[in-house]
Parts: sequence; C-alpha cells; structure tokens
Amino acid sequence: MFDYVVLLYISQNKSNSNFLGSPYIKIFSLVYMKNLLKTFFGTFVAFFLFTQVSSAVELDEAIRTIPVDGKGKTVTLSLEEVKRGKRLFNNSCGQCHIGGITKTNPNVGLEPEALGLATPVRNNIDALVDYMKNPTSYDGLESIAEIHPSIKSADIYPKMRSLSEEDLYAIAGHILLQPRIISEKWGGGKIYF
Repeated sequence: MFDYVVLLYISQNKSNSNFLGSPYIKIFSLVYMKNLLKTFFGTFVAFFLFTQVSSAVELDEAIRTIPVDGKGKTVTLSLEEVKRGKRLFNNSCGQCHIGGITKTNPNVGLEPEALGLATPVRNNIDALVDYMKNPTSYDGLESIAEIHPSIKSADIYPKMRSLSEEDLYAIAGHILLQPRIISEKWGGGKIYF
C-alpha cells in the first residue's frame, strides 16, 4: 500500500521536470522512504524497550527500602505497592503535587528536605499517613483540613472518601520513593518540569 502511494505521488508530480518523472527516481525515492521509516521505527522501538527495561532494573530492594517511623524502622516496598502508590498518588494528589511540588505553595514541596524540616517531621510513612488523615500547617500549629484534601475532610474532597489505610500507606511510599528514583527533580519545580 505504501509503495503505491509513494509512486502515485511521485508520478502525479512529474510535470515539474523530466528528471522527477524518471523511473529511477521513483524507485530511489521508494527505497529511501522505506529505509527512512524502518530506521525511525527501529530507533523508536529500541529507545522504548531500553528505557522500560532500565526503569524496572533500577528499582532494586535498596532503593525500595523506605523509613516507616522516626525510630529507624524500615520497610521494603514490593513492586506492586510501588505501582499502586504511583497510581493512587497521580489520581488523588497529582493535580496539586505534580512532580513533588505544591502548586498552591511552591515554597513547600514533597522533597525529603522539606518533609524533614516540617513540624512534626514528615519524612517517614507513618508521619505522611498521619498528615493525609489530619493535615496541619508546615509549623504544625493549626489544622488545614478544610483547605487540604484529607480523610478528616472527606466530605469536602470526594477522592479521599474511598482511600483505605493501605492506600494511604502506598501513597506515602510513593512520595518517599520518588526522590530515590528521580533525585532532585522530585520537588524541583519548573526547572525540571
């Protein structure tokens, strides 16, 4: 089909010069286009396959080991938990926290440094789950449940209604895992996204 379309196009444009009407040019053009498409398609497939394989290899157990509490307890997330956390984060939190930034307050992101400087500290799974249940200001002095989606304000934010404890755990795992995968891009803001 493609051969016919290229030949038809070249044949219809042969009135521009006798050279374009030459059968040698028709064959050369056809072979050139086929090789160009094969090269482009092959490069695209190779790039897609290699990037997908490298992403899966990078998530070894050391990277997936995340702090559970402030006492040093850790957990290794399964690949299923990683996938689930990403899906839930993108669905429930991604609208305001894409790439680990906070659209409503770009000064406070989800990068490890910001989470570690919050009061109380939010750089472990238990602390993030607590925050998703009952969010407080960065200094921890006042509740922001009415302006930030949470389990406490599920009547205002419908996406939070269906999230279970396991879902919150998976989302917290995703938030803590991303800096290990994409490093400074997580929470880096406009310079990266």
